[in-house]
Amino acid sequence: MQERLSVEDLTILLVEPSGAQRRIIMNHLASVGVHKVDGAGSGGEALDLMQKRPPDLVVSAMYFDDMTGSELVETMRQDPVLTEIPFMLVSSERHPHNLEPVRQAGVIAILPKPFAVEDLRKALANTLAFIEPEELDLQFSDVEDLRALIVDDSGFSRRFLHRTFSQLGLGQVEEARNGSEAVALLQQQHFDLVVTDYNMPEMDGQELVDYIRNQSAMPSVPVLMVTCETDDARLSSVRQAGVSALCDKPFNIETVRHILGQLLS
Repeated sequence: MQERLSVEDLTILLVEPSGAQRRIIMNHLASVGVHKVDGAGSGGEALDLMQKRPPDLVVSAMYFDDMTGSELVETMRQDPVLTEIPFMLVSSERHPHNLEPVRQAGVIAILPKPFAVEDLRKALANTLAFIEPEELDLQFSDVEDLRALIVDDSGFSRRFLHRTFSQLGLGQVEEARNGSEAVALLQQQHFDLVVTDYNMPEMDGQELVDYIRNQSAMPSVPVLMVTCETDDARLSSVRQAGVSALCDKPFNIETVRHILGQLLS
């Protein structure tokens, strides 16, 4: 049996313009067993280093002289060589509008400055779960025979979710860009799971859940909502509409695996 990757095996590219901050974060990484760390002071330098030697994980600040962390991860997601490299943001940025592009790009974690070492440890564990996910083990069905529908208006987010659910063992994964496209697919095909965002054009996640529960041919299909939405009133309305489970972006992969195990067994 092949030995699984450990935290000590991870190679990390730390992108941080402040030399003092780089040293602090490197010390925190060393304290949890990570010693293979390269540093970059700008987005351009980071992209050059990644092309020469792709790391297992990019840990990045939000703001550089040449670009933002959002622009860095979006550039990575558009490059076939870099698109699947896990990305972790470490930033004092709190404004939801500024953080949403990072969340939508499919990131492993967003840590504040300063962060607790335990939060760093959890984020690194999530990185390992993303790189080497453990397949779902369902009691009453074969996971590779199940059909999932991912509904999200962000192409980056759809790609990240597709990769994640495929590696958890789901063998048949379809995609839709909004609720309207999802409805068309639901009218044509059977699905065992729907994974949807909340905020989408034409038909949002709540309207999609309402359609599934009250108008579709599969009203009992499990619906997992993975969203950046933080408004309690909106999320409460989604729960009342009949969503099966809610997850934040970014999400913990082991938590999602556990939720899917409950929903699909």
